[in-house]
Amino acid sequence: MFEQLGLIGCGLMGGSFALAMKRAGLVKRVVGYSKSPSTTERARQMGVIDVEAPSALLAVSGADIVLLAVPVAATEATFKAIRHLVTANMLVMDVGSTKRDVVDAARKVLRDHVGSFVPAHPIAGKEVSGVDHADADLYHGKQVILTPIEKTQTVQLQKAQALWEALGCHVQQMAPEQHDAAFAAVSHLPHLLAFALVHAIVSQPQGKEILSLGGPGFKDFTRIAASDPKMWRDVLLSNRHELVEQAKMFQRSLANMLTLAEEGNGEKLEEMIALASSTRSHWRMGQKAK
Repeated sequence: MFEQLGLIGCGLMGGSFALAMKRAGLVKRVVGYSKSPSTTERARQMGVIDVEAPSALLAVSGADIVLLAVPVAATEATFKAIRHLVTANMLVMDVGSTKRDVVDAARKVLRDHVGSFVPAHPIAGKEVSGVDHADADLYHGKQVILTPIEKTQTVQLQKAQALWEALGCHVQQMAPEQHDAAFAAVSHLPHLLAFALVHAIVSQPQGKEILSLGGPGFKDFTRIAASDPKMWRDVLLSNRHELVEQAKMFQRSLANMLTLAEEGNGEKLEEMIALASSTRSHWRMGQKAK
């Protein structure tokens, strides 16, 4: 049980975390701050937070747990805003999709108190954003990746793991660099491809007509292209080095398949398709493909 959650960012991710903690009886009071006062007010009206804070610093005042639910590009500025009230006994977490840049910001800004910070990435979300879509069930049954560093306090890491597990999450740990490389492949590149495909179609003279012909397969493949533009701009830029490396591997695979198609080599093309089909058929979220 935590006495007070300092919530910085009262949108979908932060709001859902606060609601989940409240429903599980894990926190007595939630003090929230968002850059937009209307968002903070709406969060209070919905019961997501109990008290509106006029600044990020005052949201942290008196808290024993703090969650940064802000765009990854705003992480360093947020740390700077709260650093004077971060203590060794406080658990500080984020929910960012990239981790190496977040860890670098924490080391740079929090310094002696960086041990209180446990970087976290819950594999959850929606294509819509905003506190109005906050959902206490958003994290239940989902994976959460914790990426502790050498200075992370063991007690805070244990608190973080126990908290996410109490919210019904499956928790695992990995190094920040390992995290960013993996998620460039399974999250960031797929988003980039979906954005690029829709952009390529709509940029054609007959783009709207072509889009009108899309069926269930196109809908499934491009679902994530409806994601928040600003958030994904920040994610793709912050993990651009790993993203480029994964994109190069994808380009090689795509080029091979296109070459086989141009050559009319149906046998080899089918082999590549069959490998992908079999892998996807046996894949389950949170499990290694067999």
